[in-house]
Amino acid sequence: MNKKRVFSGVQPTGNLHLGNYLGAIKNFVDLQNKFECVYCIVDLHAITNHQDPKVLDSNILETAATFIASGLKPDKNIIFNQASVAAHSELAWVFNCVARIGWLNRMTQFKEKAGTNKENASVGLLVYPNLMAADILLYKATHVPVGEDQKQHLELTRDIAKKFNNDFQCKNFFPIVEPLIPKEISRVMSLRNGSKKMSKSEESDQSRINLKDEKDSIDQKIKKAKTDNESIPSEIEGLKDRKEALNLLSIYASLNEIKIENVLKEFGGKNFSSFKNKLSESLVEKICPIGNEIKKLLQDKDYLYKILEKGSKNADLIAKNNLKEIYDIVGLKKFT
Repeated sequence: MNKKRVFSGVQPTGNLHLGNYLGAIKNFVDLQNKFECVYCIVDLHAITNHQDPKVLDSNILETAATFIASGLKPDKNIIFNQASVAAHSELAWVFNCVARIGWLNRMTQFKEKAGTNKENASVGLLVYPNLMAADILLYKATHVPVGEDQKQHLELTRDIAKKFNNDFQCKNFFPIVEPLIPKEISRVMSLRNGSKKMSKSEESDQSRINLKDEKDSIDQKIKKAKTDNESIPSEIEGLKDRKEALNLLSIYASLNEIKIENVLKEFGGKNFSSFKNKLSESLVEKICPIGNEIKKLLQDKDYLYKILEKGSKNADLIAKNNLKEIYDIVGLKKFT
């Protein structure tokens, strides 16, 4: 590879929101000019929880539309859906045999998603970190953009790469992938509760800014967003134990690509009502054009299918070549 390679994936949950954009997709757009980038719609990960097949199909297209509307260039990046490249599942099985059960049992996201009823959780939910490792290492990616909640999974990927390289005495076959952590915000919290991550699964639509929200909806949600009775501080120390205030100020900083310290200099001593007006303006300026483009792209499904088809073919070429090498190392033969 002439360029270092980035891999990242987004689950096709449908109706992506501000957290998806600021936490991942905005960073993808920035990286496309610095790296060779492979961006995947991870539909196989999505089915660890039951999905309505028709809704899943629609969500895959909407995620592709969101990538493009946000600024990802199909001619510059590989954009595809995971299920189109069978090598992801094949390498995941190899990694099921490399990873240790103890490693998977320590994954905090499994504990959170399975809850108290672990016995009824799908096997896929337990082993999907191995599939995530396969997604990354199948392309011998050198870098992965991650948020705070994904660091543990990246550590597992690194552990699997090291163990594979050691077990099969193929030093440096898999690169030890490096994290790319955004300088500013990487985890957007709920507008109603600064302790909870912004999520589509939260019951109240008031808790999130959806990428397809119109101006009036954005204005109304920000106006009602939870804060506190104190004014905005001038120093970062003044935000200690003020999670909702920190969340809104961090969103503004990320949207405008400035440090939060500069936001505090601008708004320090003012009340949140005037700041919320500015935040709404920034959101409408940045998010509404993306939402409008998503809606426009979804009117031309054939165009989106062509992008995914082309991306899948390009991804499959890389994946097949690397999987052949992996099978040769392991001692597996493939006659088809």
